[in-house]
Amino acid sequence: MTVTDLVSYEDALASYDPVMGLEVHVELGTKTKMFCGCATTLGADANAQTCPTCLGLPGSLPVVNAIGVESAIKIGLALNCSIAEWCRFARKNYFYPDMPKNFQTSQYDEPIAYDGYLDVQLEDGEVFRVEIERAHMEEDTGKSTHVGGATGRIHGASHSLLDYNRAGIPLIEIVTKPIEGAGERAPEVAKAYVAELRELIRALGVSEARMEMGQMRCDVNLSLRPNGTETFGTRSETKNVNSLRSVERAARFEIQRHAAVLSSGGTIVQETRHFHEEDGSTTAGRIKDNAEDYRYFPEPDLVPVAPARAWVEELRAALPELPRVRRNRLREEWGVSAHDMQSILNAGAVDLIVATIEAGAGSAAARKWWMGELARRANEDGVELSALPITPAQVARVAALVDEGSLNDKLARQTIEGVLAGEGDPDTVVEKRGLKVVSDEGALGAAVDEAIAGNAAIADKIRGGKVAAAGALVGAVMKATRGQADAARVRELILEKLGVEG
Repeated sequence: MTVTDLVSYEDALASYDPVMGLEVHVELGTKTKMFCGCATTLGADANAQTCPTCLGLPGSLPVVNAIGVESAIKIGLALNCSIAEWCRFARKNYFYPDMPKNFQTSQYDEPIAYDGYLDVQLEDGEVFRVEIERAHMEEDTGKSTHVGGATGRIHGASHSLLDYNRAGIPLIEIVTKPIEGAGERAPEVAKAYVAELRELIRALGVSEARMEMGQMRCDVNLSLRPNGTETFGTRSETKNVNSLRSVERAARFEIQRHAAVLSSGGTIVQETRHFHEEDGSTTAGRIKDNAEDYRYFPEPDLVPVAPARAWVEELRAALPELPRVRRNRLREEWGVSAHDMQSILNAGAVDLIVATIEAGAGSAAARKWWMGELARRANEDGVELSALPITPAQVARVAALVDEGSLNDKLARQTIEGVLAGEGDPDTVVEKRGLKVVSDEGALGAAVDEAIAGNAAIADKIRGGKVAAAGALVGAVMKATRGQADAARVRELILEKLGVEG
């Protein structure tokens, strides 16, 4: 990989104003493909989910997937778009090695949804509105695997393998209008927008939107213009970025790269770029100038789509509570600050906390365990919170055991450790490990007597009015009981036995 000249981010923003355009492709979670009845199951043997239609064989005819259309309308409505009364499909022509028809069935000048917006909240609480140009229906391509090279790309490979299982899977492409005015926060806005869009797609139930699996991917278009000017610069398009962090890194890198080229008197080439996860850089793909002609023309084998207004309004009325509205409601219910709510969101803990509360835990306890001990374990293991082998119901049970006095915080952490280790549910772990709090007053009293006898000097200080010194005796009792005593009750007993008011 060649080394790319960059200027510092601060120097880039001192001279230039970034303008972005984000194109997000979402694979819909339909059971069948967009224009045929082939299954869309992940993990099937290569080319096992194909038919004459998605293989582009002569004489085959497409039929539109009704759930795909419904999903597109739902997305459009959730993005505050207008829904077209009449639209149609078009053929987008150029050579696709992994699209056997050699054209993609898409929408061109007549998308199903247009002129919308999505408000996104940045980490400090600022809300930035991203205008939506359009959301249109199309189909995905197949998958190429390049074999024999060092990079996994076609250059240097000895041969390529093609799997058409993905060819024809329903896609919705969501295209923003030029995003202006974000300034130095442009990369953060890009990340926040894609994050909010992902949450919205999941809330609608139209896709799992798992970026790491290619179910949602983003093309980051970026250009720079000198500060104080209005004319857009020449853009680059970083293709198929597949994580939130990478969207931010790609935008940031391109700002620095464009600024380096422009400040040295060079010219930006309008091209596609490849993003490299390992170092956050981009490299040139193919030239993509304005004269490129896909030779769009209306798809002659498909009738236009004309959603009935009554149907559109039914879908609008049935939309779920949208993510930002839900988060604001939960923040008020939980009594947390905007900063704390953002931390919960960043950790991917919102739904886990909600499910834990629904399982019987208090909101404070649910937040405490997911954002404390469990977040720490997820970070250590390098996994998402949701990937930990513990359920919200199990976390709620741990919280209940603490509330009823069967566990203290230390024992609760040990219980969670056992659940994560596969030792069973919380009650089983408590039983197997013998973790219950020592609640027998006789046993506690004996332990307290022993601690007082073994620490006479400290006991005298407490009798003399230095009540804070009781902490040392509490610690001695906790050690003697292997942390299984109720520390608050131990303190009470110490003070009672020493005749001191607490």
